[in-house]
Formats: sequence, C-alpha cells, structure tokens
Amino acid sequence: MATKRDYYEVLGVDKSATEQEIKSAFRKKAKEFHPDLNKDNPDAAEKFKEAQEAYSVLSDENKRKMYDQYGHAGVGNGSAGAGGYGGFQGFDASDFGFGDIFDSIFGGGFGGGGFSNFGGSSRSRSTRGADSLMRMDLTFDEAIYGCEKKFSIDVIEDCDECDGVGGFDAKTCSTCHGAGTVTTQQQTILGSFMSKTTCPDCHGKGKTFKTTCSACGGKGKVKKNKKLTINIQGGIQTGDRQRIRGKGGAGENGGENGDLWIEFVVQEHKYFLRENDDIYLEVPLNISEAILGCKKKIPTLYGNVNVNIPAGTNTGDQQRIRGRGVDNKNNRHKGDMYLVFKIYTPKKLNREQKKLIEKLGETDLDTVEINNFDRFVNNNN
Repeated sequence: MATKRDYYEVLGVDKSATEQEIKSAFRKKAKEFHPDLNKDNPDAAEKFKEAQEAYSVLSDENKRKMYDQYGHAGVGNGSAGAGGYGGFQGFDASDFGFGDIFDSIFGGGFGGGGFSNFGGSSRSRSTRGADSLMRMDLTFDEAIYGCEKKFSIDVIEDCDECDGVGGFDAKTCSTCHGAGTVTTQQQTILGSFMSKTTCPDCHGKGKTFKTTCSACGGKGKVKKNKKLTINIQGGIQTGDRQRIRGKGGAGENGGENGDLWIEFVVQEHKYFLRENDDIYLEVPLNISEAILGCKKKIPTLYGNVNVNIPAGTNTGDQQRIRGRGVDNKNNRHKGDMYLVFKIYTPKKLNREQKKLIEKLGETDLDTVEINNFDRFVNNNN
C-alpha cells in the first residue's frame, strides 16, 4: 500500500495553520482537482480525494490533535477516504463544512455529478416573482392629456385562508428534519457522489402541515381577479411603459411578487401627426389663398388659433407655432406645432374663371424655378 502523504503537505499549509487557513487551502485544492472541473486530468479524482481526506481530519479539532500526536494511525488512516472519492459513509458530511466550501466554488449548485448543491442553505432561498407585461390601448387624446384607466387582471396573491403558508398546524418535516433539502449518495465509476435536492415532501419549506389548506392546495398562493386603477400622465407615446409594483408573477418560498409593466399603444389621430413632442398638421389651401395669402383658423391641441399665411405659399411649405405641441409631463418638455401646407388646384372652371387663369398665366412671375425650367427646355432642343 502506498504511503500516505502528510495531511499538512497535501493542503500546502504549516502545522500552525489556523482553521480559516486550512479551509481556504482546501477550497483551492477542491477547485484545482475536482473531477468535474478537470476531466482531462486522470489524476484529478485521486488528488481530490486526498485533499478531501486531509481536510476532514484537519478541520476537526479533536481529530487534528490525534493526528498531530500519532499521525495517520491516530485517525484510522483517514476516516473520510475509506469509501473512495467522495466517500462519506458513517458520518454527516455537513459536520466537516464541505457545504459552504462547494457553494463558494460552484455558486450554490453544481450539476453533472460530484457535489450537487451539497451543504447549501438549510432551506430553499426565497425567490422574487417574474415581472409581467400587459399592453394597453390609449386613444390619441388619452395619451396627450393624460387619463385614469381602470382594468381587470389576474394576479397571484397570498391565500387569505392560511395567510400564505399553505396549511394549518405546522410541524417539522420528518423527511428533511427541517432542512428543506435531502442528501442522497450515488455510486459512479469515479466513486461515491453526494447530491442535495429540494425535499419532495415540504418543497423546501422545512415544515409540513397537519391539514393542507384547501383554498390554495398547499401552495400558499391563489389567483385573484383584481380591478386596478392607474393614473396616466399626459405625453405618453407608443412603447412607453408604466410599472405597478407587486402585481406580477408570484414569488417562491416567501419571495415577493414581481411587478406588472403596462406598455401603451396609442391610436393615431385623423388629422394630427405626432413626432416625439411635436405635432404636424396638413393645412389645405385653395389657389387663391396660396397666391394672395390669408388669415386662417387653425385647430391645435389646445383650441383654435388664427394664423396669418403669407402670400406665395407653396405645397410643402411649413409654418411653426411655438408651444402648441405636446405638453409632456414625463420629461417636462413642451413641443411645437408645424403647419404643412398643401395647395389644391381646381379641376373644373367656368368660362370667366378660365379667362382669369389665362390672364394670370401671361403675368411675368419672375420665378427662379420657372426661368430655370424654361432655360432647360430651350437647351434640350
């Protein structure tokens, strides 16, 4: 039989090492040689078992004293290693503090063999519920001016009958003895593996009930249809969201519910076009109004205003009215309004109107665009 190495040498610490130094050394060795992290190293399993054996002795005050005095003979040649890699026959592995060490290495859970969430928290941790998303339609006016909206939604809340615990006359779970988890041992070609899973009887709560709540079926949560009211500030756009706390998915093991997010979809207006906080309005002009200019009553978000339209206005010309855009309460910004003109020419004229238009056509408009076009036509012959 091969001679066992000195346990202090295995962990790479001095004989005067403190308990924390020994623990830290084993953490490094476990990470360095754990078989699931070193599948390409054929010696990893044996070195891991050696480090595990050394730590099980040196981390125990009484066993360490016996080892310091009598060597390997004082601890029966290493009680932790007799069962092969990961062998824990005959004692509770949690006594040696492996749990928190492997939690720190593997983040509280490690699948695929070896330690699987071994020795973690005594009960399943509380988990916050997931957020939910709901879409809500708004009219153009509701989005611009703000409104109050009432709606119904199914939410998950604590059961009123059992106060959210799931039953009555609680007692410590006989399967996990209040730990919320159960540990099982599996044999593989590499040796014995320990696996910790949520207790199937208490579902991680650490307790069971003499009587299960019939209202919630022991879950502690029930679905309820709630009528909610939200106040929506003016200036909302399609895609904007508003949060309602605690009305999302249900939490687990006492965790709080997630939040409900309302995403808005704003209907388009027949005449007003919105771009961010600015409003655009197409204004029709007849040919006379465009040529001579005019004063025109214009509808805005905040009532009608009279606007002077200059002579010679063309289709596509714009005129700005300051401060007549969206009064956005969310970003405290007020946009402008833009009038976009479109000239409509008559399709039917009487004889007198035709003569007037023909006479107008003889007028020297001295327009740069017309002169340039005429020059292009003449040069194209």
